[in-house]
Amino acid sequence: MKKPLLSRAAIWNMSVGFLGIQAGFALQNANASRILQTLGADTHQLGWFWLVAPITGMLVQPLIGHYSDKTWTKLGRRKPYFLVGAIMASIGLMLMPNAGLFTAFLPALWVGAGMLMIMDASFNVAMEPFRALVADKLSTDQRTAGFAIQTVLIGLGAVIGSWLPTILVDWFGVSGTAPEGSIPANVIYAFVAGAMVLLAAILLTIVTTSEYSPEELANFDDAGEGHDNISTSNVITAIVHDFSKMPETMKQLGLVQFCSWFALFGMWVYSTPAIAEHVYGLAANDTTSPLYQEAGNKVGYIFGIYNLVSAIYAFLLPSIAAKIGRKYTHSLSLVAGGLGLISIYFISNPDMLVFSMVGVGMAWASILAMPYAMLAGSIPAHKMGIYMGIFNFFITIPQITNGLFGGPILHNLYEDHAIFALVTSGVFMILGAVASTFVKDPDDPALNG
Repeated sequence: MKKPLLSRAAIWNMSVGFLGIQAGFALQNANASRILQTLGADTHQLGWFWLVAPITGMLVQPLIGHYSDKTWTKLGRRKPYFLVGAIMASIGLMLMPNAGLFTAFLPALWVGAGMLMIMDASFNVAMEPFRALVADKLSTDQRTAGFAIQTVLIGLGAVIGSWLPTILVDWFGVSGTAPEGSIPANVIYAFVAGAMVLLAAILLTIVTTSEYSPEELANFDDAGEGHDNISTSNVITAIVHDFSKMPETMKQLGLVQFCSWFALFGMWVYSTPAIAEHVYGLAANDTTSPLYQEAGNKVGYIFGIYNLVSAIYAFLLPSIAAKIGRKYTHSLSLVAGGLGLISIYFISNPDMLVFSMVGVGMAWASILAMPYAMLAGSIPAHKMGIYMGIFNFFITIPQITNGLFGGPILHNLYEDHAIFALVTSGVFMILGAVASTFVKDPDDPALNG
């Protein structure tokens, strides 16, 4: 029996929680380096502090995927996890920019890094079940559209999160500067507002969306071959077993994801110092001048631009994929993103950065949709959560690699000129585009009739 087709409204309601998750995630991406530098981190140390994010994701997502596959409560199968994740992430959002309040117990820099870890672990608890929920609810015919709608909402949420600090300054007159070692008020208030948006969006999805019971899922055509005879009492054994049995398509996508997320990590970590130095002309590690805060606000603004582009471009992804196939759509988009990042090297006018972000937005939309649309068709339904969690290894490992080696390379090879980290990210994104063309996607209607 095929899964019933859902209305467009039902798909939007199912995915709206991602708007809130990404509002918080965007605040983290655009402002975490700025906050950590203000609290005392050097440019080449930023990658090490950001390591807590992918490490917690690598540990949390497979576990959450495994247990959400086995869970059934009155609230549902996936919903309990992203509700708890949303509450924890909201707490982290409110505390991170207020790290200075805890200096009586620990250095502010370490408190800020700790809050970054709590936020990212919580985002991961909430995010993986959302991916699995879309695959649970939608038939093959609707999955590309479902992940594209999810990407639209991710883009809109990220625009909100990225632009909040600038909006508070320009529209409401909130101060965008602060004494040395302090976080500007606009950043603090933006994180509090982002926490409220996150909770509201998650609650809307929980209230409006039902889930199929395990018995209903077992009756659908994509239910797979049934449960393996592996004891679930040892979760590590179960995860290792599933990892060893991962589909071929998933292995091929792993290389694409490695290149893509290595590039994204470099962009998120080093955009603020790169643009402050290379475009605004500041000295490396100048984090006290008003111009540095202006550069930080500009990074938030252009991050909002790439997310806005991704929300618009996501509407086009299903029609492009229907014509040329999902893997070639993804390849084309990654090339655009790579060229966008490399182009920043040639920019001296901050207003021109908007054009670089058009390509980045195209890549981001595709990264959030196409790999999951290709992956979902190769995974049995009863393993959807665990494989979505394992797939996160191909997101976290490249970030950990960049975090471990990016800082020393930046310091010793690039002499702390962070712009070259962005150029490197662009090159990796183009390498991901090449790898995408070799992915086998047997579930793609455009390439397989």
